[in-house]
Amino acid sequence: MDADFWHQKWQNNQIGFHRDTVNPFLVDYIEQLSLKEGQRLFLPLCGKSLDIAWLFSKGYQVVGIELHEPAVIDLFADLGVEPDITFVRNLKHYHHSGVSIFVGDLFDLTQEDLGSIDAVYDRAAIVALPEPIRAQYAQHIVTISGLASQLLINYEYEQKSLNGPPFSVSNDELKIHYSQHYTMTLLHHCDVEGGMKGQCPATENIWLLQRH
Repeated sequence: MDADFWHQKWQNNQIGFHRDTVNPFLVDYIEQLSLKEGQRLFLPLCGKSLDIAWLFSKGYQVVGIELHEPAVIDLFADLGVEPDITFVRNLKHYHHSGVSIFVGDLFDLTQEDLGSIDAVYDRAAIVALPEPIRAQYAQHIVTISGLASQLLINYEYEQKSLNGPPFSVSNDELKIHYSQHYTMTLLHHCDVEGGMKGQCPATENIWLLQRH
């Protein structure tokens, strides 16, 4: 799975991962991160999520990274602001007030680029990635965020029944990736209404990851 795959998804409007409402689990569980107004949340593979505007409206600063530039352009248009645009090596940086989005490959983003982060919100990032690169992704997030606390959502279903993304990422796999660094608390567990893409039963889990 490469950049062309995701660009094609966006161009074909195959973006089931883009919700037309704010994620209710974010609303219900954001307080678990114990954030104060003005603190910075990092959203990897953020797309043009409505969660960004909601977080900003609550007084948080939001930093994200997204591969598909038109999604970032749409995001700022929806916010009703004209972003400043700068370049950080091969990353393009859109920023205005408390919203800052990098365009490019997540693995090109460094801790220096990102700056100080108070929490990570992973709604649809690790589940967007195939198994061979999820360990690399998890370690990269740990590194560039400086072990910031995370609110993370994963799905579990029979992978043979359906091609991802979103991929099935088991709770056991998450623990392999993160338990060395974090205390992991399962905040919520529920069945996915209608199943995964309406094709097979699935469960959704919301985790709080806090540095040991």
